[in-house]
Amino acid sequence: MDNLEYGLIGNCNVSALVDPQGTIVWSCLPRFDGDPVFCSLLQGEENGRGRFAVELADLARSEQRYLRNTAILVTTLVDGSGGVVEVTDFAPRFKQFGRSFYPMMLVRRIRPLAGSPVVRIRLEPASEYGAGTPTLTFGSNHVRYVSSGLVLRLTTDASIAAVLEESAFVLDRDITLLLGPDETVPEAPAEVGQRFFGLTRNYWSDWVRFLGIPFEWQEAVIRAAITIKLAAFEDTGAIVAAMTTSLPESPASGRNWDYRHCWLRDGYFVVSALNRLSATRTMERYLHYIVNVAANMQAGRRLQAVYGINGAARLDESVVPSLSGFQGMGPVRVGNAAYQQVQNDVYGAVVLSAMHVFFDERLDGAGTEALFRRLETLGEIARTVYRDPDAGIWELRNSRSVHTFSSVMCWVACDRLARIAARLGLAGRAGYWREHAQAIHAWILANAWDAQLGSFVAGIGGRELDASLLLLHELGFVSADDPRFAGTVAAIERRLKRGDFIFRYANEDDFGKPETAFIVCTFWYIDALAALGRRDEARALFETLLGCRNSLGLLSEDIDPASRRLWGNFPQTYSMVGLINSAVRLSASWEAIS
Repeated sequence: MDNLEYGLIGNCNVSALVDPQGTIVWSCLPRFDGDPVFCSLLQGEENGRGRFAVELADLARSEQRYLRNTAILVTTLVDGSGGVVEVTDFAPRFKQFGRSFYPMMLVRRIRPLAGSPVVRIRLEPASEYGAGTPTLTFGSNHVRYVSSGLVLRLTTDASIAAVLEESAFVLDRDITLLLGPDETVPEAPAEVGQRFFGLTRNYWSDWVRFLGIPFEWQEAVIRAAITIKLAAFEDTGAIVAAMTTSLPESPASGRNWDYRHCWLRDGYFVVSALNRLSATRTMERYLHYIVNVAANMQAGRRLQAVYGINGAARLDESVVPSLSGFQGMGPVRVGNAAYQQVQNDVYGAVVLSAMHVFFDERLDGAGTEALFRRLETLGEIARTVYRDPDAGIWELRNSRSVHTFSSVMCWVACDRLARIAARLGLAGRAGYWREHAQAIHAWILANAWDAQLGSFVAGIGGRELDASLLLLHELGFVSADDPRFAGTVAAIERRLKRGDFIFRYANEDDFGKPETAFIVCTFWYIDALAALGRRDEARALFETLLGCRNSLGLLSEDIDPASRRLWGNFPQTYSMVGLINSAVRLSASWEAIS
């Protein structure tokens, strides 16, 4: 399958990927990081478990679309005789009894639109990452799928025998399939499906209505915003990097990682995007998660780069032998060993994200001196580790060096603490942090600038480059009119640009030389071009990237610069955030319509 042509549905508690033929190929339950009940995305066709298919006999073609401004996906299947079936998929989300209702439930509504289509329903959940098969019990209107960790119940007005036996039947009426917890559904499935559909559609339409969006590229930005919202775990506010694990960054590369967790370094970019969109509630929940993680850091411990969506610190990594991997390209990994790495940029990332609490008057909980004192604990670490080797932003597994970006983010921690202290009227603390920021800034300028290259370098004492240097202006370390910034961008163009795309780095790592471009890096490059006044180039490249999305407007983590095929975990929150931030920077003003 080309270009990761999957649609995402969800409700900020569960999610699912649906392929172009209307098969649910990936869904983790009871939450984002749970056991993939539907896991055929990561196993071969020889194993039929782990899918939820609505198969149309003599399928000739299919089309997919989202209902406008929603997370509701519609798949239209057409057979060779003109029979047409419409499958509508969503996860319920709406307000009920004064609170958000987002159950562990997937709703599928199947409608015949033309002809006499013949369909077959294959509901084949798995357990234990594809190794187990649930046992079945059933009643007159339901089927229970019982595994050791979870019991699912399908409630439906379809023939139970047809579901159990996977037999084909003529679809001559609407059918509703409610897959959720093992609870009795007292109403008729069609009534529940219709009511949940209407309420969920209204929820998403209302949520989008209050977004602040740019004048240009509105549809792309709205789809990116909904995708980020779907990646936000309602219970804690954590935002996962992606919904999947182990989709390879490039073919058979072994660069297969579990991204169903929350990376703190993504925080600033995600928060900035949500702020620009005026999605303040989602932003507040995410800030709450980040601040809680920092506040609960034990004395004498370092801050990790990545945590579980429940704030868990341990994310032990293992390989799952029961799944062969995407298109057979394993391994499939669960957990992420990056939680054990030293990554010194995280201190600045947390302080930078938390700044919104002190400066954004819209937020309910204004920043307090008590919170500032907690953040100072992170600053005290940052001011001592900025010259220390670490794994860096790209999480190199078998090497350490003093990474310029990590040092810059340590400067960011001190610089922003000085600003927060000034905001709170704490002149003494503002001076203290300003002094440390100035010292770190001077050290970086003296050690990370290579006059011969005319560029900052990725690591102290080295001559390699990496794409994080494109953020030096964004972070306020140098101004856009500083010749050193322009020189760094030019050097990155020479060293890291492949066609239209920017690589993270070009040097070999633990897995050899990178073969695909990390999509967000090209968005960083677009932002750098705009800062340098090269807006026409930036706009043209932005349009190119929009053309690389899949047919439903979604982006993954990586892209092949030659074929422009998407690779890596999907959909990638970081990529969608990059799209939003670049669109806001480049768009014409709303005054253009006046």
